[in-house]
Amino acid sequence: MAEQQQQEETPIHGDVLEAVLSHVPLIDLLPAYYVSKSWKRAVSSSLLHVNTIKPWLIVHAQSTRSPYSITTHAYDPRSRVWIQIHRPSVVNSISALRSSHSTLLYMLSPSKFAFSFDPLHHTWHHADPPLVWRADPIVAMVGHLIVVAGGACDYEDDPLAVEIYDLKSRAWERCDSMPSILKDSASSTWLSIAVDGYKMYVTEKCSGTTYAFNPSSKTWFGPFDLRPEPTCFCWAIGFAGGSMLVVGLLGNSEDVKSLKMWEVRGESLECKEIGEMPTSLVEKLKSDSPYVSSIAMSTMGNFVYLHNQSDPREVIQCEIVDGMCRWGSVRNAVVNDTTRMQRMVLSCGDVGMKDLHTGMAMGLKTRNFEVIHSD
Repeated sequence: MAEQQQQEETPIHGDVLEAVLSHVPLIDLLPAYYVSKSWKRAVSSSLLHVNTIKPWLIVHAQSTRSPYSITTHAYDPRSRVWIQIHRPSVVNSISALRSSHSTLLYMLSPSKFAFSFDPLHHTWHHADPPLVWRADPIVAMVGHLIVVAGGACDYEDDPLAVEIYDLKSRAWERCDSMPSILKDSASSTWLSIAVDGYKMYVTEKCSGTTYAFNPSSKTWFGPFDLRPEPTCFCWAIGFAGGSMLVVGLLGNSEDVKSLKMWEVRGESLECKEIGEMPTSLVEKLKSDSPYVSSIAMSTMGNFVYLHNQSDPREVIQCEIVDGMCRWGSVRNAVVNDTTRMQRMVLSCGDVGMKDLHTGMAMGLKTRNFEVIHSD
């Protein structure tokens, strides 16, 4: 009887299989991907047409005490789950972990420069440090060039110094300094940066004053005034939805009224408003913090992630669809009482099946993905 029932069972395939797979978390699709050729096609089709892959929000927490260990968690908006990434230390913590751009992590000490730019940061690269010692520079990757600018101690070096590291030649090159108007804000604390395929854009958070830097020609352009709303007191920039975006906080640090988002168009950097954050999400952005002095912005694909830098327990997400904003929020599952003594760095990762396979290929005993929370 059992044998007869087994023969009468109809295998799941086609649209039904794709629909079923659309509800499976991305990290659990990897085994299904290798079941058979038909399942591989079904997984690929589901990810392409039914429930598409979306950029992950990746949260790194580094202990402030020796040995300065780093833990990594990620939020997958496609599956709406938080994932803990168990792994051995892939790089010794040579200094504080930092990120002044959505996809690049780095550590900088007087003797070494370590950086990683793949989606899950499987690989770390090591280089000699820049010629100028810097405490808090802006660091961005444009093509095969890594730009390190500002952040130097003015009593010893030019605080606006700019150096470029070429991934191909593995050599540093000094070039013209940042514009002098940025002298009092030449660090990642006071600047927001965005990168396209050719240029790095630098915006002073408190004023909206913006410059562009082409590392290939080593040329600065600007200034540009990215202040479409005069009542904004804090600005941030990034690329999402195929365009550069500007977000601005309205009101003041002790009384945030709203947050608006603009799309930047053309070489003149003309701004067009595309969305305003709902009031309920503004309250979540403020959280329990008595003030919001600055926001951080991470972008990838069509997604924007925003958080209060003084209290990152709630992350606001915005998906750009047909030039419009779809707002939402996610509770930062990493923040708890034990993380108050940790440095927290948020970034984005365009994580796909290939990246998960690479992680698993490193050995299940040394790397594992574990769902710890779901919305």
